[in-house]
Amino acid sequence: MAPVEQDALALREQLFHERVRECIICALLFASLYILCHFIITHFKKHTDFTGVHDDEDAAVNRIALGLCTFTLAVALGAVLLLPFSIISNEVLLSFPQNYYIQWLNGSLIHGLWNLVFLFSNMSLVFLMPFAYFFTESEGFAGSKKLLQGIMARVYETSVVLLLLTLLVLGMVWVASAIVGNDAASRQSLYDLWEYYLPYLYSCISLFGVLLLLLCTPFGLSIMFSVTGKLLVKPRLLEDLDEQLSCTRFEEAAVSHRIRSAGKASCWLNLDMEMLREQFFAIRSKRRKLELRHRASPWQRNLGYPLAMLGLLALTGISVLIVCFHVLELLLDDAAMPRGIQDASLGQVSFSIFGSFGAALQVVLIFYLMVSSVVGFYSSPLFTRLLPERQDTPLTKIIGNCVSLLVLSSALPVFSRTLGITRFDLLGDFGRFNWLGNFYIVFLYNMSFAGLTTLCLVKRVSWAVQAELIRAFGLHKLPLPVTRCRTRSKPC
Repeated sequence: MAPVEQDALALREQLFHERVRECIICALLFASLYILCHFIITHFKKHTDFTGVHDDEDAAVNRIALGLCTFTLAVALGAVLLLPFSIISNEVLLSFPQNYYIQWLNGSLIHGLWNLVFLFSNMSLVFLMPFAYFFTESEGFAGSKKLLQGIMARVYETSVVLLLLTLLVLGMVWVASAIVGNDAASRQSLYDLWEYYLPYLYSCISLFGVLLLLLCTPFGLSIMFSVTGKLLVKPRLLEDLDEQLSCTRFEEAAVSHRIRSAGKASCWLNLDMEMLREQFFAIRSKRRKLELRHRASPWQRNLGYPLAMLGLLALTGISVLIVCFHVLELLLDDAAMPRGIQDASLGQVSFSIFGSFGAALQVVLIFYLMVSSVVGFYSSPLFTRLLPERQDTPLTKIIGNCVSLLVLSSALPVFSRTLGITRFDLLGDFGRFNWLGNFYIVFLYNMSFAGLTTLCLVKRVSWAVQAELIRAFGLHKLPLPVTRCRTRSKPC
């Protein structure tokens, strides 16, 4: 064999081994995420007993739907980790360019992960989650139960409904595309399903996800202070914890004595018993919180909470400052616009002017904004009913949560790049969205985020400071004025 042929064979063999290595790494990463998401969904799903023959069929349907939900949640978690993993990989390759043990960490692997997340996000949003919902709600067509036995009747009904829904959505996309681009070239391109339909459809979904992040993240940034305050032990100025704890214990003992001594003579007394039980549980919960605060060390009580609040305030302030600086860059330099690239050249230059410290700060900010968006999403009045409960979440609510989290997480890379949180350009099909090249949309998006975040933060902090000052000086114990009705005809 000639030396040239040997070199070509060695090159093909090397490419083959690199491809196999990338597939193994991607499979291991996704398997780890799938196992983690399986435990998360098992922690929240509602336990149901299946005993009969038809119940076994329902159990099989639930297992299939839960598997699809686990897959979707794993894709959502992968979309959250996609941008931080890319930024950290770039910094590692910059720090150790010739290290043998990190040769597997290259641009081809990162680009493959971006393409897989994009593909699985499309597949989950368009096919898997609608199939899981219709599959759980299906019972099989009346005539198909005689021909198809067991679960296949439900599969047949779900496939028909999903096909009709797909035709409806594609028809709506075709009409919307024809209205937006009213020319012969756009109508001709509409017949290309893979190159035009699906990217345009996912562009609309991504725009919806980015707009949802715009609404939820500023609200979540303000809610994070109260959520953190509930998890940590607050310092109380001018407050005697021993006195409050003793009063709560006496009140709990009094209510407990009333419950034990009360009889069940009438229906009115039963109603009072229910009210007393609710009052007893509320007082006991308050007493446990007071005992937890009383057992906390002075360092934890007086230093942990202020440091956590200062950390949240610093991260929020840095996020707003970065967005404001990015607004100025948009006005002065066209390179600040988000764009997509097809080749991931990692290990050449850092994506932050502060080096590794700036890259680590970008990763922290991305995770912080994602957590804030999830907190704001579940705290909003429109989506508060989707909040899962431990061991008591029905399957339809799990499907809704998986879809919502996937929409938020798949829009996170575009959201972070649009706001200028990171300089890492969008890889693969994430950069093919039509609205990313519109200067007015990107500029108004940055201005809206900065304005909404500042407004929510100032309002939340001012109300929190006012409430803490009122509680610290004991003004909340003052009796409120009671308005009395002068006439009997008008109710109070």
